[in-house]
Amino acid sequence: MTPAPLTVVKCGGNPAVDAAGICADIARLVHEGHSIVLVHGGSGEIRRLAGELGVPQRTLVAPDNVSTRYTDPATLEVVVLALAGSVKPKLVAELARHDVPAVGLTGMDGGMLRARRKSAIRAVVDGRTVLVRDNHSGRITTARTELPEALLRLGHVPVISPPAIDEHDRPVNVDADRVAAALAVSLGADQLLLLTGAPGVLADVDDPTSLQSTYCIAPAGPPDSSATGGMALKLIAAREALTGGVGTVRIADGRGPAPVSQALAGAGTTVRISPAEEPVHSSREMEIRA
Repeated sequence: MTPAPLTVVKCGGNPAVDAAGICADIARLVHEGHSIVLVHGGSGEIRRLAGELGVPQRTLVAPDNVSTRYTDPATLEVVVLALAGSVKPKLVAELARHDVPAVGLTGMDGGMLRARRKSAIRAVVDGRTVLVRDNHSGRITTARTELPEALLRLGHVPVISPPAIDEHDRPVNVDADRVAAALAVSLGADQLLLLTGAPGVLADVDDPTSLQSTYCIAPAGPPDSSATGGMALKLIAAREALTGGVGTVRIADGRGPAPVSQALAGAGTTVRISPAEEPVHSSREMEIRA
């Protein structure tokens, strides 16, 4: 019997993203025989919880315009509470409501995601590039798949989020889009769908009708200057998935009806590597160059 194609779906943390609609669509697809891993972030819930707890939030913008969350120890606690204690249980419960068994995991469980903590991050502050050294974030180095593979064999949907474990066996924040890419590579997924609060990659961020059906990203370096903030990180994650051997990567809208089915059918932006270099396939356990 031919195994069902595997799709990794990343549910963005933008409050506009319809998480319940994504779960309902995943449930329908699972009942039809699809094999799906759900990865999630939780930026909206992190901001809400940080506000309630009085933990200031700060965004670091790198010289190439890629933005990331500044994660001091207090923010790391908020990230863990928001993702593992609020967002993930709701997703698991929503899937259960549609008769789909799901199991919530973080990258720390079973040592699934290993990361190297960044000793310093270059960020632009008041027009100057500075080094930020007290940031508890990291870059994924290894994605182990024994746990999600076992759950998939049992007919369960793994629901996975940051944090990961660093080289000193401590929790460290990692980007959820890159988590999805790392798992897609290590699982040998056929498709990676990054669902967000936009139609896909826009040629003009102020014009929602300027959707690019295809986006070609260079084999190395930052995306072009039209992609900034969270979209730039999504494109970097897409490139990591493609160079790791994932066949199709799409960035698509997570706000409309049947968003997963729509993305599987080709909605959104299909990301490709510029033809100057062909993707290189990796082993099933991915070792990512830092």
